[in-house]
Amino acid sequence: MQIVFLDKKTIGEVTNFNLLHKLGTVDVYEHTREDEVVSRAEGKQVIITNKVVVNREIMKALPDLKLICVAATGTNNIDLEYAKEKGITVKNVVSYSTESVAQSAFAMLLHLLNRLSYYEAYVRSGAYARGNIFTHHGPAFWELNGKRLGIIGLGNIGRRVARIAEGFGMEVVFYSTTGRNNNINYKRFDLDTLLGTSDVVSIHAPLTETTRDLISYEKMKLMRPCAIILNTGRGGIINEADLARALNENIIAGACLDVLSAEPIKSSNPLLKVMDWEKILITPHMAWASMESRARLIEGVARNIEQFKRDQV
Repeated sequence: MQIVFLDKKTIGEVTNFNLLHKLGTVDVYEHTREDEVVSRAEGKQVIITNKVVVNREIMKALPDLKLICVAATGTNNIDLEYAKEKGITVKNVVSYSTESVAQSAFAMLLHLLNRLSYYEAYVRSGAYARGNIFTHHGPAFWELNGKRLGIIGLGNIGRRVARIAEGFGMEVVFYSTTGRNNNINYKRFDLDTLLGTSDVVSIHAPLTETTRDLISYEKMKLMRPCAIILNTGRGGIINEADLARALNENIIAGACLDVLSAEPIKSSNPLLKVMDWEKILITPHMAWASMESRARLIEGVARNIEQFKRDQV
C-alpha cells in the first residue's frame, strides 16, 4: 500500500511512528502547501493529513486515492460529500487527547489563578532574598474548593474536566451547545445562567455555526468580575476582540486560551494588546499534545489503515 503523510510536523516526534511503516510504503513530508498536495499524493492509495486540506479538486486529480486518514478528530479540512460520492473512505481518530486536554486545562487555570508568573518573577528578581519575613503577599488568589465550574460542551473531554473539578471540591454545571445532552450527573443550565453564576467557565465544544462567537462582549458582561474563562475547545467560540475589551475593562478576571480563531496567532490579534498580561494566558494549541496523546493518535491512524485493508479483502 502506498501511503503519504502530508504534515508530520503537526504531530512532532513520536516513538511509535514505525507502526505506519509496517503498513506499506510511506512518504513523509513535514509540511505540504496546497499547491504541492497533488504531486506528493499522486499514485498513493492513502493520504494521512492533520490540517492539510483535501478538497474536491485535489480528489479529482488523484484517481488512485482510496482512503484519507485524518490525524485528528475534526474532519472539516476534507470535502466529505465529494469523498463519499467518489467512494473514498475518510477516517478520523477520536478520544485520543482527552487526558492531555483535561490536564492542560487545569494546568493553565492554576497557573493563572495562583498568579505563578508573578510569584516566580518575584523570587527570580532577588526581592524574596531581600525580604525580612518568610512569605510575600502579592496578588491575591482564591481556592477552587466550593466554587462553581460551568462547562460548555459536556463531551468526552468536558466530562473528564468535570471529574477533575469534583476532586478539587467544585460544583459542576453545564450548557449543551446542541440542546441534546441531558447528562444526569450534573445540572444543565441555559447559557446566560451558567455564565452569570460560574466562577470558572471552561469551553470544550466544537466550532459550528451555532457556537461561532458564542461568547461575545454582551455575554461576558453577564459573568462575575472574579470569573476566569478557559478555551481548549476551538478558536472562534470566543469573540477575541470582545474578550480583549472585557479584560481591559475588568469585566472578567482572566482568560486561558489554547485555541484561537487563526493559528498561528496573527500579529494583529487584539488579545496581544491586552493591557495586563497577568490576566491572560495563551498557549500555542498544545493542550492535546502530551507524548501519550500523540502516540495514541498514531495508533489510531494505524488501526484505521489496518481496518481499511481488511475491509478490502
